[in-house]
Amino acid sequence: MARAKLVIDGKSLTIDKIEYFINENPAVELSKEAERNVDRARALVDEWIEKDEVIYGVTTGFGEFANVKITHGELEQLQENLIISHSAGAGENLPPVIVKIMMLLRVNALARGFSGIRRSTLKLLIDMMNNGIIPVIPSQGSVGSSGDLVPLAHLVLSLIGKGTVQVIKEINHPGAHKARVQNSSAVLKKFKLSPVKLAAKEGLALINGTQMITAFGAYISIYAKQLNQAADIAAALSHEALRATDKAYDLRLHRLRPFPGQITTAKNMLSLIKGSEIRKSHMKNDPRVQDSYSLRCIPQIHGASRDAIDYVISRVEIELNSVNDNPLIFPNERDHLEGGNFHGQPMALALDFMGIALSELADVAERRTERLVNGSLSRLPRFLTEKGGLNSGFMIAQYTSAALVSENKVLAHPASVDSIPTSANQEDHNSMGSIAARKCYQILKNVQTVIAIEMLCASQGIEFLKPLKCGSGTNAAYTKIREKVPAMKKDRVLHTDINKVLELVKSGEILKTVKKAVKID
Repeated sequence: MARAKLVIDGKSLTIDKIEYFINENPAVELSKEAERNVDRARALVDEWIEKDEVIYGVTTGFGEFANVKITHGELEQLQENLIISHSAGAGENLPPVIVKIMMLLRVNALARGFSGIRRSTLKLLIDMMNNGIIPVIPSQGSVGSSGDLVPLAHLVLSLIGKGTVQVIKEINHPGAHKARVQNSSAVLKKFKLSPVKLAAKEGLALINGTQMITAFGAYISIYAKQLNQAADIAAALSHEALRATDKAYDLRLHRLRPFPGQITTAKNMLSLIKGSEIRKSHMKNDPRVQDSYSLRCIPQIHGASRDAIDYVISRVEIELNSVNDNPLIFPNERDHLEGGNFHGQPMALALDFMGIALSELADVAERRTERLVNGSLSRLPRFLTEKGGLNSGFMIAQYTSAALVSENKVLAHPASVDSIPTSANQEDHNSMGSIAARKCYQILKNVQTVIAIEMLCASQGIEFLKPLKCGSGTNAAYTKIREKVPAMKKDRVLHTDINKVLELVKSGEILKTVKKAVKID
């Protein structure tokens, strides 16, 4: 069976295509137009070099050394020195899936033909991706301006045979990071590939860009929309277990405050609980007029996060197809311009916003979880166990949610409000976007767990309302959870149960199951 392809032209990459790329492992190739554009820009760079033109980073040093002219015979050494000197990363290594997305994004930016790289150099980066050769890159060191210089330098270090790599075919597999770390030169030789000898401009073209920040942004975007829908499902399960009213989801209310996310969430909630016997049984006899905010304001809270996530995704998709190195080559005008497209501020602000939006989904989920386990609020057995005292039930599940939510409060503090100058104050404002990206990635994982805990507790609460049944959507979710986790009769290790439901959330399996039963957006 022929391997599927992903054709890169520098202009049409989307979040959906990146999801396809990491899940299906297609063979990447350049479009014919991209090949022509790359060749045209390179020919112009070669011409300028022959004429000994002064071009930043091509015939001069970098940063504060921009005023140092480099002789013709030292141009190749200049590019290699750039990569070696900038490979100054620290900390844990980036997840391989993020690195592979980085590789794809760098190819896409260079494919536009404004960077002056040779097609043969670009081809080696593509060949590495297609063979699952993934550079090992430390996660810390980027300040998010002049691009992600440090992590991208470590990426290029593998291209020149001086770095380390892992050979990974299934990049999105949970165990991918455990692949053996090997010398890049030896691995390239094994795959009949040769390290590249960087020509003038190429080192700078390869490391000036926001590809680490944007790779995180793309990955988070894939899962953020799914997580917002999972949060609606968890909230609907809690709504059932807590016997809440559906009046607050009436679309007449929400059309008077027509934020798109708010209206979508209200529709989702009504769809999920439609046909609920639990709700019908309490419509006439429930003395409560209004529910708590964590139930009554689900459309407003989840909806605001939904709108924020959509906004961030729109920013990420712009950056996916942007050219963000320096200087840029304009073959049609036979010109080059020194600018600042590498500055990470657009992504830094967006990912700080994403972190806040995701954190709020966890904030309110934890409050609903607390209501579920609090017998004085839930009208259910205390801590969702029949023999309280002897059994602690789900008491400590709420502790775990509280711990993750508190951690998110720290992580959600914006990185983009900070800036420490670098390069002898030549680079006097930095975005710190890489920090925003890494924090947001951790927030995403924390929120997935908090949502899983709410689903687990709400499902246990529903046990005490039988034989009444949930709505169409909530019943589908409850049934899927019960396939993995039985109702709790006596205390058992909750860590195992949480992880089983977490896998349903992360894999999207619970979302797919619910969507077969009802329509949610």
